[in-house]
Amino acid sequence: NYVKSLFPIAGWIGRYNLIWLAGDLIAGLTAGAVVIPQGMAYAKVAGLPPEYGLYSSFVGVSLYFLFATSKDITIGPTAVMSLLIGQSVAGILASPNHQFSAIELASSFALFSGLISLILGLLRLGLVVDFIPAPVIAGFTTGSAITISIGQIAKLMGIPKIVTTDPCYLVLGRTLAALPKTNYDAIFGFISLIYLYSVKYGSRYAAKRWPHRERLFFFIEILRNITIVIFATIVSFLVNIGKKTSPISILKTIPSGLHVGVPNAGSDMLSELGSKLISVTFILILEHVAIAKSFGRINDYKITESQEFIAIGVTNAIGSFFHAYPATGSFSRTAIKSKSGVRTPLAGVFSGILVIIALYSTAAFYYIPDATLSAVIIHAVLDLVASPHYIKQLWKIQFWDFMVFLVGVVVTFFTTVEYGIYFSALLAIIVLLLRVARPSFDSLGQLSITTKDGEKRHAYVPIDHPSFESASNPPEGVLIIRFRESLTYPNSNYIDTQVVEYARTHTKRFYKQAENKGDRPWNELPHKSGKEEEAKATKPRLNAVVFDLAAVSVIDSTGIQALSDIRKELNKHADQQVEYHFANIISERIEEILLLAGFG
Repeated sequence: NYVKSLFPIAGWIGRYNLIWLAGDLIAGLTAGAVVIPQGMAYAKVAGLPPEYGLYSSFVGVSLYFLFATSKDITIGPTAVMSLLIGQSVAGILASPNHQFSAIELASSFALFSGLISLILGLLRLGLVVDFIPAPVIAGFTTGSAITISIGQIAKLMGIPKIVTTDPCYLVLGRTLAALPKTNYDAIFGFISLIYLYSVKYGSRYAAKRWPHRERLFFFIEILRNITIVIFATIVSFLVNIGKKTSPISILKTIPSGLHVGVPNAGSDMLSELGSKLISVTFILILEHVAIAKSFGRINDYKITESQEFIAIGVTNAIGSFFHAYPATGSFSRTAIKSKSGVRTPLAGVFSGILVIIALYSTAAFYYIPDATLSAVIIHAVLDLVASPHYIKQLWKIQFWDFMVFLVGVVVTFFTTVEYGIYFSALLAIIVLLLRVARPSFDSLGQLSITTKDGEKRHAYVPIDHPSFESASNPPEGVLIIRFRESLTYPNSNYIDTQVVEYARTHTKRFYKQAENKGDRPWNELPHKSGKEEEAKATKPRLNAVVFDLAAVSVIDSTGIQALSDIRKELNKHADQQVEYHFANIISERIEEILLLAGFG
């Protein structure tokens, strides 16, 4: 069963039919038409020749169907991954002792990150993605989109010699300083950008205006990238007729066909990649699984995270033998394939066929303007910037989620996407640990309610909550406490301290100190006297404590020790054996643990 689960295709390929084929063919070719210009453009973001984007696109879409549990996702070069590879490779090459070229490094990133993902998948460790919250993803994605967009302004306007792998704020400053060097490339760049946005919003308006033509306008919209590239290439060719030197920046010669080679997998290479491999693997897995899960929810099916680890791992490991750099799930192309009516993962094969045709037709790409490809990149990545509505929602729902997002954006802008990932993820983990380690608890009181049938009942609610002002306190000498978290080692000491302090505040102390100071423990403070003691004299003696465990799913050894310590301290405080009761125990295991500790 385990081996069979590695190849989900076996579960549906026997039912494949002509209707599915028609849907897959249309969706696959449509996605392929989008991935060709995007693949070449993203390769330039990664600091690689454009053909390497096509290598990554071909292998990703062609192999994924064998291991897929998502019918929608399209694997290939993405904006965030390309930026990360570009910055990581540039950082390695900046070292005077580097041993490998940018192409070798990029391919080895694909090999090692793919192998790590594959191993995690085989071990069924897909649950690791559940520890990364959405604000982390939104933060570094937004920061990356801003960084990429600013980095492409120079190429959009034909400004030469701007290093785009440096931190974004430096790139922005250098670009603004070099604006007087703008040349004819800007004409191609701005016209391309205007066309892309005009077709995007014009098609959507037309689809609403003429709903019976919605399908037609949908395909016009999604093919806008390849149409502007074709149009700009024709104009560029006409501009260059009879000229020895092109007045604009163009792609020029691109090697034709696929090129197979063994990637460097030695210890020297692994040492060169270093810690950067962690962030590359992180993005590889996270982007892919997040997008696959999202479209699974939209289209009402479930993916298997561990199996997707295997799929993305195999495609990248094999892709490295074709000089591909890391490829992962693309949100924009996945959305296009989904809307195009894809039926099964086999649609990727048709995208691969289109890409391989492009790889053997690279002579047609000679006159593609660099400014047009920059326009394609800017147009694509600006959709990745978090919307004002999302940011406002984060602020209103949870301040620390907003801060995690903000840290991801700011750190990515001022350093690199690698550090943006690390710092935002670290802050998210710290916030999570603090939430677990510093939980609150509720003191419950009784609220009388009347049902529709006129029957009177009682509910136990937090007495400090403003919505339950009419709730009455428990009987004198009784405390009812509801925990909001499980009792585990990060929070046990804190809960112990808070519960004991609450009991001491609301009940009278009966424990008497030894009259002889020499008989008192060294760490026992003298009892207070005066008005504070007079106020406590009116408080009841603690007789019983009721713990509501409705929210407690786990009690570990440290947690049960904390309950035992609470019992010991409160018994001493009351100078009698206090009764302890437990309500709403949700598992037999917790009941067994309580009995073992002497509660019962």
